[in-house]
Order: sequence, then C-alpha cells, then structure tokens
Amino acid sequence: MEVAPERKLTTILAADVAGYSRLMEADEPGTLARLKLYRDAIVEKIAGHRGRLVNTAGDSVLAEFSSVVNAVDCAARIQRDLAERNASLAEEGRMLFRIGVNLGDVMVDESDLFGEGVNIAARLQELAEPGGVLVSGPVFEQVRNKLALSFDYLGAQNVKNISEAIPAYRVVLGAEGARSAEAAFPPPPQVSSHRVAARETASAPARRTPLDRLKRRAAVAGVVIAMLFAINMMTWHGYPWFMWPTLTIVVLFALRSAWVGWR
Repeated sequence: MEVAPERKLTTILAADVAGYSRLMEADEPGTLARLKLYRDAIVEKIAGHRGRLVNTAGDSVLAEFSSVVNAVDCAARIQRDLAERNASLAEEGRMLFRIGVNLGDVMVDESDLFGEGVNIAARLQELAEPGGVLVSGPVFEQVRNKLALSFDYLGAQNVKNISEAIPAYRVVLGAEGARSAEAAFPPPPQVSSHRVAARETASAPARRTPLDRLKRRAAVAGVVIAMLFAINMMTWHGYPWFMWPTLTIVVLFALRSAWVGWR
C-alpha cells in the first residue's frame, strides 16, 4: 500500500551569508571562524524562540517554528544582534546574513524538510538585502497585529521555480522598525513599496475637550427646547408656557459657556 509522505504546516526561516565567496577569498580562516561564531549566535536565538534547527549546510541556516510570531521576532533579533557584532569591524570584513521567512506546507523526511514551503523561504532569503529580513504574505497576515515591527510591502515577486508571484514584505529594523505605525492594512498587489505596521494602534475614542462637551450640551439643549415648543403647540390653550423652561435652559447654558471660557 502506498503511503502518503508526512506533511505539516510550519514556519520556515532560511538564512545565508551575503557575499560569502568574496569573504572566503579575502580571508578563509577568519571568515570560517566568524561564520561559526555568528552561526552559534543564530542557533542560540532559534532555540530561545522555541524553533528547531533543521540544517546548516555551507554558510546557510534552515530552521522551523511552530509559531509564526516567534519566527519573525527571532529573525529580527538575529539581525539586530549581528549588526551589533559587525559594528566594530571594518566594512569589508563584516558578515551579513540575509533571512527569508515563509509559512507553508512542507514534507517531512526524518529530521529534514522539503517542498514549496521551504523553497519560498529560500527565494525570499535570496531577495533580502544583506542584513535584512523578507517575509511572505501569509507570514505578514499572522504577525501584523502581534509584533512591534513595521514592514515595507515590496509587491508580488516572481521567483525561480515558483509558478505564482509571492507577496513580499521587508521587515524594517533598527530604531525606525521598533516603532509601530498607526495602521496595518496590506496594499494592493501592484503597489511597489508601502509602509505598513505589524501592530495596529488600539482605536480608543478621542478625549473630549471642554469645548467639545459644551457643543454637545448645546445640541441637547436645542433638542429639549424644540420638544417643549412642539408640546406647547400641540396642547395650545392660548398661553406660550414653553418660554419659561426655555429661558431657564438658556440661562444655564450661558453660565456653563462662561465657565468654559474662564477655564
């Protein structure tokens, strides 16, 4: 009996070193030592975010996470940590990783993962800028309200060996990315670049000023006076009694207006 391969939905993080061949050509021992050091730091971050290291072939790192939020947070923290490590190095000796994150269905073969879900993460990683993170549309939809990160929408990207274009979002890192923006709605697919936020600002009602409250009371007073006038007209006995409660309302409103003006 033919048995279907084991499959699961998971979040894939793919990372590799930008310009690795150039670094190796310039300084093989130093590059290899730095790769080991940086990869150890990445693996530590993955473990700290409850991810599982899948493999570390060559200069790459492949990991999976059951939580999309943990995966994106891990990717951002990796890049910030490595940026701090690179800050003390000469530009030509800095080791910059590119990271792609995708949520998709994968095939499981023992401890390894295969399939389009993995391939999309790898293609996003190839498109990412050195020191940057790209995430797919499904990833963005899961984290948009859960992380204090901002994203740039880069449009639907055509990538190698993937039939459909992949919506890609760049994670905004650094001080700018740490601030959440005010709205979090993805742009239409044809937009080339648009800033969106991972965490929506709570839509709390605006605090009313004293003048706003006074205007509201004026509207209420007007309605009450109109009702009194209508009742007086419907029960007319030759006497406009509505003027007395109206006069009282006007005097109280005038006093209230003066009080607001004095504050």
